[in-house]
Amino acid sequence: MPASNDPHRLLARLRFRHLQLLVALKEGGSLRAAAGVLNFTQPALSKALGEVESAFGFALFVRSARGLVPTPRGDVVVRGAALLMAELAHVQAEAASEGGITLLRIGAPPFVAQGYVPQAMAALTRLEPRLRVELMEERVPMILRALVEGRVDALITSFPAALPAEVEAQSLRHEKLFDADFDVIAPAGHPLAKARRVSWQQLAQERWIMPSRISMVQRMMEEVFRREGVMPPVPVIESTSPVTNLRLVAAGLGVSAVPRATLASVGVEGVCRLRVQPAIPAGPVGLIYRAQPVQPRVALLRQALGLAPDR
Repeated sequence: MPASNDPHRLLARLRFRHLQLLVALKEGGSLRAAAGVLNFTQPALSKALGEVESAFGFALFVRSARGLVPTPRGDVVVRGAALLMAELAHVQAEAASEGGITLLRIGAPPFVAQGYVPQAMAALTRLEPRLRVELMEERVPMILRALVEGRVDALITSFPAALPAEVEAQSLRHEKLFDADFDVIAPAGHPLAKARRVSWQQLAQERWIMPSRISMVQRMMEEVFRREGVMPPVPVIESTSPVTNLRLVAAGLGVSAVPRATLASVGVEGVCRLRVQPAIPAGPVGLIYRAQPVQPRVALLRQALGLAPDR
C-alpha cells in the first residue's frame, strides 16, 4: 500500500463520512463503538476504513489489547480530520447567518478575558462591523486543547510553562503581546495594609485564596516563596476567577494575588494592595494560533491587537 503525496488523489477518494469514521474510531476505540455513534454496520465501517487507508497508502490504526489504536501517522490524520470537520461547522455557522458574518472564536483564561479582551473586542468591532465573537473563558490547558481540536481559532493567553503532550506535537505560532503585572491584596484594615514592606515570610503565615494550582499566577507565586526560602502555603480556597478572588478577599476570607488590570477595572471595595517585596514577576501574555492553515479571521485579530502583518 504505497503512500500517496498527491492531495488531488485524496480529495477524489475521501468523503466526509471517512472523516467522521476516523474521529469516531479514535474516540471509541473500536468499530463496534463507532458503529453505534455513526449508525452504520461494523462491516460497512470496516470497508470504509480500508478505503481511507488505501487512499493514504498506509495503515492508520492497529489492533491492540485496548482495541483499535491510531498509529503515529494515524494520529496526524485523525487530528486533521477533526480540524476539517470543525472548520466545516464553522463555515456553516458563518454562512447560515442572515447576510453572512465573520465568526471568530477566541479562547482566554479568566484573568485575560476579564482584564484585556474587552479592548481587543472594541478594536475588532471597529475593523469588522459584521464580526461575531464566541469567547471561551476557561483554564489554559482546556483552551489549548480546544485550539488543537479546531474548536477555537486563537488564544489570548498566558504562556504555559509546559505544553500538554497532544499540544506539543502541533504546529502553533506564539506572539507575545505584553507582560501582565500582579498584586497581592488583603482585606481593608488588614494588619499588613499599612506596612511599608511586606515580606513573603510574613505572607506565608496568612490564609490564602489562590488561583487554580495549574495557573500561571499560582506557579509564579510559588516560585517567589521558594526563592525567599519559604514553603508555599496551602490555600484555604482555590478559585479560577480573579473577580471572585477579589470578592472573597473583600469578605475577609484571606489574602490573594490578582492581575493589576482586574484590580483597576473591577470596582470592588474593601480590599487594599500590599507593598510586597520582592514583587510577583510579570507574566507574558500572547496570541497563540495554528500556523496552518492560514485563517483570514486570525489575521483580523492580529490586526486588532496591533501585530505586524504576516509576510
